[in-house]
Amino acid sequence: MTEQWIPGNKRELTFAIKREWKLLKDVVEKLTDDQMTTPDAGGWSPKDNLAHLAEWMNVLMGYHIDHLPSHEVLGVSEDVTKGWDMEVINPVLLERNRNRSRQDVLNELNQTYEKLMAKLESMTFEDMLKPRHADDPEKRPLLLWILGDTTEHFAEHRETIEKEIKS
Repeated sequence: MTEQWIPGNKRELTFAIKREWKLLKDVVEKLTDDQMTTPDAGGWSPKDNLAHLAEWMNVLMGYHIDHLPSHEVLGVSEDVTKGWDMEVINPVLLERNRNRSRQDVLNELNQTYEKLMAKLESMTFEDMLKPRHADDPEKRPLLLWILGDTTEHFAEHRETIEKEIKS
């Protein structure tokens, strides 16, 4: 397992997020409508992957940063987020977004990204280094969730999309 990269300041964080965002957008812009909506072996199309990213950027802002209840942020019943099980949450989000148009998903993705970047810009790096959960015995910083729902998540889904369009 490789050690997770942690930026030393907000400038490094912003640069990394923008770099991964650009790499993702470069791949997406090359996709035809057919490629954008063709599901992979797991049943997810590139469009589904992009809707998923927008959902989780919203989770980052609403749940992790603003500390709102997860079910309210996701607009689902409390049962869906109880236990924070991705095997329960992600299929619900997938179905909710499956029939949306390419343009609708892209518009929301771009708007959510811009909103997130504005929110991160308004925060200090010191606030990002504070523990996400007051009762976390490991005192893990909010920054880990920021990286997880931006740079790492963008790269993960870009690689998924690239792998599928090359096959």
